[in-house]
Parts: sequence; C-alpha cells; structure tokens
Amino acid sequence: MVVPAFQFSEDQADAFDRVAEMLRGVGVDIDDALLTPVATGKSSVMAVVGKAGSGKTMLLARLYKALQEAGVDVISGDYEGKRRKDRRTLAILAPTNKAASVLRNRGVPATTIHRILYTPVYDPEYEKIAEWLAGDGEKPEIEDLTEAALDRAFAFYQNNKSIPGALAAAGLKGSDFITGWKRREDPLDIGFIDESSMLDAKQFEDLQEIFPTLILFGDPAQLAPVNQSGSMVFDSIKGPRKLTLSRIHRQDTDNPILDLAHALSDDTLTFEGFEKLVQAAAERDGRVIWAQRVEADLMARSPVLVWRNVTRVRLIQAFRGAYDAPEHELLEGEPLICDGIELPLKHRKKRLDLEARGLIKGAQVIYLGAGRKPGFSRLHVMGAEDPQVSAASIVKIEKPDEEEPFIPFAANMGATFLHGAAVTIHKAQGSQWENVQVFAPDLYAAARAGRSEAGVPLWKRLAYVAITRAEERLYWVVRNRLAKPSHTLRIDDLRAKQVPLELIGETAID
Repeated sequence: MVVPAFQFSEDQADAFDRVAEMLRGVGVDIDDALLTPVATGKSSVMAVVGKAGSGKTMLLARLYKALQEAGVDVISGDYEGKRRKDRRTLAILAPTNKAASVLRNRGVPATTIHRILYTPVYDPEYEKIAEWLAGDGEKPEIEDLTEAALDRAFAFYQNNKSIPGALAAAGLKGSDFITGWKRREDPLDIGFIDESSMLDAKQFEDLQEIFPTLILFGDPAQLAPVNQSGSMVFDSIKGPRKLTLSRIHRQDTDNPILDLAHALSDDTLTFEGFEKLVQAAAERDGRVIWAQRVEADLMARSPVLVWRNVTRVRLIQAFRGAYDAPEHELLEGEPLICDGIELPLKHRKKRLDLEARGLIKGAQVIYLGAGRKPGFSRLHVMGAEDPQVSAASIVKIEKPDEEEPFIPFAANMGATFLHGAAVTIHKAQGSQWENVQVFAPDLYAAARAGRSEAGVPLWKRLAYVAITRAEERLYWVVRNRLAKPSHTLRIDDLRAKQVPLELIGETAID
C-alpha cells in the first residue's frame, strides 16, 4: 500500500499496513474498502506502542476512518442498533471518560470500556425514535410526544449525533429511554483500546471475551497498573504482533513539553539535571513555567499532580482554606474524584447504572450542588458525552494526620468521592488537561528514595506521566506554597452543557 509521506511517517505507514493485513484475515479489507466472509473462530491481538508524540492517536484515527469506509459499524456506547447477520462492528475504547474525551475531541467516537462491557436496556417505545434518528426506521408515532417534539429531536441529531441529547431535546429523561443495564451477551468484532497501559489483567480478559480482534494502543513509558508488578498487558505480546512507533512527528516537534518527556530516556540524567532542563525550557518558551507556588485557580479544573498521598491531602486542605470552604459542606464548583461504588451485590443493577453514567473509579467530576433527595449530589462528569448526573453520593474529605476522613454529607450507599484538587500521578494517567501543575518536591522525594519500576527509576516514570498530561502549559512547581485564588469557585463555564434538573435522571438507592 502506498501512503503519502505527508500523512504518515515510515513507522506509522508500516504499522497501518500490518494492521490492515491482520484485518484482512478476519474479513475486513480496508485497502479496498470492502467486507469479505467472516473468518469464524479466529482471534488475534496486536499492540501498537510508542511514547508521547509518536503518532499513536493519528494512526488510530486513520484506521477508524478506513474501517468506517469499509462499511464497519461503529458502536459508540451512545446507542447500539439491532444486530444484523452481515454487520461488522468496531468499538473504540478508553479506560476513563477523560481519556475517551481526548479521542472524541479529535473526531474519534470513543467511549469507555464500561459502556461496552455493559449494554443498555431500552424502552421499546422510545427505541423506535432512536432507530428513526439513526436511519434504521420510519418516523414513529409516540403517544406522549408531539410532532414538534420529534422535530426538535431530529433537528438536534442532524447537528450532533447524540441519541440521548436528541431525546432530551424532545423532553425525555435518560431514564425514560434507558431502563437498566446488563452485562453484554453478544460479542462485537473489532476493538481499539487506547491508553492500554492502564489495563489490568482482568480487564484484558474481559475484553478478549467480547472482541475476537483487539488492537491495543499504549505508551510503554507510563506507569503500570497498581498491583501488576510493573508490567503492562501488552508486554506479553511479542514478534510481529507488537508494533513500535519511534519517530516524533513534525507537528509535535518544537514542543518543549514533549522534549522534556523524551529527555527522560537518557540513562545518565539525574533529577537535578532534569530540573535544569525544565528551567532552561521555561526561560525560552512560555509553555513551560518554572512556578514558585501552586495556583489555586487552576486546581478547580485540573488537579495538582503529586506522588505522595500526604502531599495530596495537604494541598486539598490548602485549596479549601483558600476558598473559605466551610468544614461541613461542599461549595458549588469544588472538584471531586470518584473512588468507586459502595453497593451490596443485591444492588448490582444500580452499580451498572452509576458506572454507565461515567461514575467509574478515577472519574473527575465537578460538584454542582445538592440533588432533590437527601444525600444526592448534582455532578458534572468531566469528559463524558452526557455529563450531567444526579446520584446518591458519599463524599470523603481527608485531613492531615487523621486516619478517618471527614464526611460532610452522605447517602447510605452510592458513588464515593474524594476531593479532586490534587491527585496522585497514578490516578492522573489517561487524562489530559490544558494546564498541568506538577509538584516537583514530591518527585525529588521519589528520586531520593531510589526506587525503580521495571528497571527505570521511579521518579522518571512519574515525571514522564505527569508532564505528558499537559496539553498546552506545564507548571513545574518548586516551592511548597499556594497562591490565593483570584476569583470564587465557578460553575458558569459548565452551564452551557447543563440541562434542567428535572431532565437529569437520578440513580436512587432504595
């Protein structure tokens, strides 16, 4: 296959061709844009790995477009039509909403792993609307909806291919359309998994049960999942099934943040030497800032990245103090991080519902205020396609030198949250923010500790992951100080994405 030089680097072109060869073996010819008979019983896994800036996302996007042109249906998690015998399917997945949103911002219809592992149960009457909007049925007649409401849904869908958004425009709640969630029963065909360095062994097994053909995209320089001995799921893939992208792309050159990330591969580089590189980059380029203090204004939307939990807790307390947050309640606009779901087994359906709404471990949310029921919170899930959620919540605010967290309010059961003004670098993996503050004294402590992961000094892995979270500006914070905020906490920047409270389905726990 001939690929224009301006489009791909040599290693990307080779990877594209090798993926295309694998797909031909399972009945999808992306070179000639056609589908061939399904190769039943055949399964394969391939990995595409490379450091930041090596073009993994560009390659993934081009492969997605080629599969779409070949007639493969893309399953987004937004709405999944009825399965046909001749249909081939592709799902593009990421471990978190934030990671999926990075792909969606580049035109790739990604969703989370949870939204594919668990499938929605649709109300049959309202599913007729979804089929009509997706082009798989005639315009329905719905007793509870006027012609004008259906027209609003249609007009919305023409500009924004979101079934939930279109139904909301017609006046329907999400809970009207999706009545529950269940574990996926029918397999799909092809899965692209971005940020696969975050996958643990169990998630990898679950994905292999669903997808006979899997392509993993990952960065071997990132941090391995906790409790996985420093290894990543693609480490076991060898030979021609593991493709490595090494060239840094033209559009990513002259990027001081990527330059710093790749400088960390120098075996002789010390922490002190790296800080000199950061300082020199800050002197010549405004995208790197040698910061004398943490900026409270930035913490409300992008957490400070730290190594140690004790640092995280102290920065959170400093943040709340800077905004005069009362001890016994949350302020609207405070950031939170989902720490999991606390529900007994009998409430499995409720758990699936919360996870499907984006409240999976590590999800970043903004507190919008109390819900209509005691213990409920209105939340904006960062990076989610349908970000507005009202859910039973348990909020825990940790304090320095205290074993038990302070709980300003809580439902009996539901989604649990920690404060999100600061997070560990491990939790930040897979996310990106326009501005990222890295707390350098913590990385210095990691360097002094002398620890390694998979033969690489831990401080280098931490620094690599932390600085590559920055999309535009990197703040390298060198002093243990906090700058006072310039304005109060806000949620007005989220209002354009808000829907009326009565249209937000609550996940109640009986």
